[in-house]
Amino acid sequence: MSVTSIALPGSTTRSLQPKLPRSRGSVKWRSRHRSGMFLAVTSAILLASFGSSSASSVRTAHAGTATTRGKIKADWIAFFAGSTPARRKIALLQNGASFARIIDGQASSPLAKSVAATVSKVTLTSPTRATVRYSLTLGGQPALTNQSGVSVLQGGTWKVGAKSFCALLALEQVKAAACPTS
Repeated sequence: MSVTSIALPGSTTRSLQPKLPRSRGSVKWRSRHRSGMFLAVTSAILLASFGSSSASSVRTAHAGTATTRGKIKADWIAFFAGSTPARRKIALLQNGASFARIIDGQASSPLAKSVAATVSKVTLTSPTRATVRYSLTLGGQPALTNQSGVSVLQGGTWKVGAKSFCALLALEQVKAAACPTS
């Protein structure tokens, strides 16, 4: 350690020497001082990394959530689009194979070919479920507006929930064995 001297106006020269504990020795004081500094620096680094990791995690989660909502919306619109092949619709419906005969039968209907969907809102309710606010048009004219449906994650794909599809079949007065009777 160096000793610095300064001259204060109207006084004598003073020595600015750090006061070291004399009884313990200066080596021990330096060792404690370094340990304290190491702890402070390490803590600051850890806090900074947790802070940025946390902020990064929030950004990643938000981006993932937005991506998921976009995927749900796209799959929902594709399921109802009259131009989507029956095989693709079956793949986009929860337990779609159970509804294959109905979907294949609807595929040849001119009315079914004119259906389109718009999705106004997707709300993730769990990692595997979402509520979808949607409207359906027939030939460009509103048919069902502001409906609430369910999307489920099945086999890595977000699908139109069977419950939602069954509700629409009930409106058409179509019975399906895969739909609950209540």
